[in-house]
Amino acid sequence: MFFQERLAEVDAHLELLEAMELSAQGGAPRFERVSTSITGRQQKILYSTVYLQLYNLVEATMSRCIEAVADAASGKGGGKSWLPVELVPELRKEWVRSVARTHTDLNFENRLISTMGLVDLLVSSLPIPPFEIQKGGGGNWDDKTIETMSRRLGFRLKLSSAVMTRVKEKVRNDLGPIGLVKALRNELAHGGISFVECAGEADARALRDIRNVTSAYMEGVLRSFIRYIKNIEFVVEGKRVAV
Repeated sequence: MFFQERLAEVDAHLELLEAMELSAQGGAPRFERVSTSITGRQQKILYSTVYLQLYNLVEATMSRCIEAVADAASGKGGGKSWLPVELVPELRKEWVRSVARTHTDLNFENRLISTMGLVDLLVSSLPIPPFEIQKGGGGNWDDKTIETMSRRLGFRLKLSSAVMTRVKEKVRNDLGPIGLVKALRNELAHGGISFVECAGEADARALRDIRNVTSAYMEGVLRSFIRYIKNIEFVVEGKRVAV
């Protein structure tokens, strides 16, 4: 599964950082057969990369979860294709947004074309064709936006109270773990801070803690989306049938 593959990349990087810190207990860490030692500056640059990897894990997970919902509603991949009227109101709204392109600036002619396409689908009472759910701009995913997206699709995340408590705890800059991952990733992407500044005073142990909270939260998110799709919760109750 892609989630475990991305998480394994984070873990491989953290193992390197932990090995470097262990080596540093006997002096500046260095590679064998190379006289140049690894500087503190270089270590910080490597530390900051963990935030980029964790954000990649978060955004990749959300992209695939949202795409899976749209695919389930349209029957893409061989499943049952549902009628617009059978979708829960929240998901039906997302479908209308996609077909009518309400989130896009259009001229009068193109707006008419999009509207007619929507009307044709409704009048013909045909099943929903493949469509895309608007995710928003890149770089926006944290626990707050993830929870907002689940409500947009018509359900609430089901995570343990222990995980929810940990993800809301402030760890740096008055931000929780995932909020911090998003903020630092964006600061790096837009040139607001250097990689050394991004690392701050973090060490491998602190980064491992952030990794653990992020992983636990995103695993809960993933399970919630799987449950939502498997139980056909995106369809109004009276129309749900085993597929």
